[in-house]
Amino acid sequence: MHRGGLFAPSLILGSALGNLVGTGLHSLNLPHSLDIGSPTLYALTGMCAFFSAVTRGPITALVIVFEMTADFDLVLPLMIGSVVAYLVAERLFKGSIYQHLLEWRGIHLQHKTTADQRWEGLTATDIMQRRVETLSSQMPLEEAFQAFSRSPHRGFPVVDGGKLVGILTQSDLAQLSPHQRSGKVPLVQIMTRQVITVNPTDSLTAVLHLLNRYQISRLPVIEGRKLVGIITRADIIRAEVDQVRGDVRPLGPKPEPSYVVYQTKAPATGQGRLLVPVSNPQTMDVLLGFAAAIARQRHYELECLQVILVPRHIPPGEATVNIALNRQLLDHAVAQGLDWQVPVHTQIRVAHDLAEAILEVIKERHIDLLIMGWKGETTTPGRIFGDAVDTAIRQAACDVVLVKLGEHLKGLQGQANPLSSQSAADALMRLMQLNRWLVPMAGGPNAEYAIQLLPELLSLSRDPTIRLCQVFYPSEPAHDTTALAAAASFLRQRLSFPVLVSPVCAEAVSEAIIDMAEKDQCDVIILGASREGLLQQVIQGNTPEAIARGCDCTVILVRKALA
Repeated sequence: MHRGGLFAPSLILGSALGNLVGTGLHSLNLPHSLDIGSPTLYALTGMCAFFSAVTRGPITALVIVFEMTADFDLVLPLMIGSVVAYLVAERLFKGSIYQHLLEWRGIHLQHKTTADQRWEGLTATDIMQRRVETLSSQMPLEEAFQAFSRSPHRGFPVVDGGKLVGILTQSDLAQLSPHQRSGKVPLVQIMTRQVITVNPTDSLTAVLHLLNRYQISRLPVIEGRKLVGIITRADIIRAEVDQVRGDVRPLGPKPEPSYVVYQTKAPATGQGRLLVPVSNPQTMDVLLGFAAAIARQRHYELECLQVILVPRHIPPGEATVNIALNRQLLDHAVAQGLDWQVPVHTQIRVAHDLAEAILEVIKERHIDLLIMGWKGETTTPGRIFGDAVDTAIRQAACDVVLVKLGEHLKGLQGQANPLSSQSAADALMRLMQLNRWLVPMAGGPNAEYAIQLLPELLSLSRDPTIRLCQVFYPSEPAHDTTALAAAASFLRQRLSFPVLVSPVCAEAVSEAIIDMAEKDQCDVIILGASREGLLQQVIQGNTPEAIARGCDCTVILVRKALA
């Protein structure tokens, strides 16, 4: 049913019921003066009528069945059957099956007026990214190639003194001559000077018009000539998803900005910042262990965040809160950072909404990577991972790493205290026992990012074994293992540990990965966030969420910063 969906079964069931009616009429031996037609006519009419009732698309049903036969004599019975079926079905049970599947997942599409009004009122300011990666006009071409290789972006604004002077895209680089590629050419000589831009107050309609008219994938947002943001197609898709799911979040006053009630700062010696929201004392040490492993390899600083939630009718700046317990947890995080030799900043915020507070910290503190714990499943309607995690993975401008802890990692808090000859970091690694790693490959930038992140996470293992796998459907005529081989080559060049490769043929991706994890007794599964469409997630489910729900081991989900 997952592979065939609802389309083919509706046509098959309708034709079977119609043929049953036609065969039954012929078996009654009615007088020849009654031209009851052949069973084939009833089968085709039943196919059209059943599909019309299921999808509430009578015209679509008529066109589909007519195209199968190209018989004009069938038009009248098909029209009658589809219209009657539509009217009867709508009278008995309003809404198509697709609408009810969405409602079953908590997504209600009947409230269109308010959502449409919000959508029409959006401006460039509402959807743009304020944190923009830029290049200098005097940057050598060689450095520009390196910037493209490190980033998922397909284009960069060129800025001098805060003012937009051009834009450099992959198309510009592809048009270079061999002589230009070999020389030290500054970007000012090859960049596109005539840049299509928008103002912060321009409507979303104007933005969509420009993207479509000039067939471009990004629009710089400027005030005068100053670059204040950028809009990509991914930003518009994300805004559209937010509008579709807008009724999931609680109605009422918009949450006010969070309020910082406590803050400590360490020396700013890192090359970037990694944010860790901490709330559960039982899993805090393990989550900090994952964060510190990445921070040490990248020379990042850690930013530990505690959020105290208050009702929306109380302004965060006026709320009375007790932060004694929160400070104890953050002091413990600072001590762990000293043991890991990683600078740790801390802050406590009072907020109406956890996700909004996290996004504020990402913006204010220029966070490069967010690492969060998640339960592996959620009961929140319309959410795949949970309210705060879903918002972070869709809207955070930085890289995101989600960690669902395996059963053997829960409750290790306090067991990794320093021993006479052993640091807390070494003790934690010994207790975590993350030795068998499974890395499913599915293509795309998130899967590539998972491979790039793996060597950093392997610092938590003493004797790891890595297995790369890729799931192919049996119906595929050929299995392309190019990406699998490239990932294995990348890891073997950087690691001295065994890297195994396993192509797998199966009907369901998540079930195949779960079976492989159980067979190999894997300790960790690391995978990139899937880019499944909204309707596919609703009907078939989200693959990472299904894997996390079906496995007892640790599952790490990564998502590259949105382009």
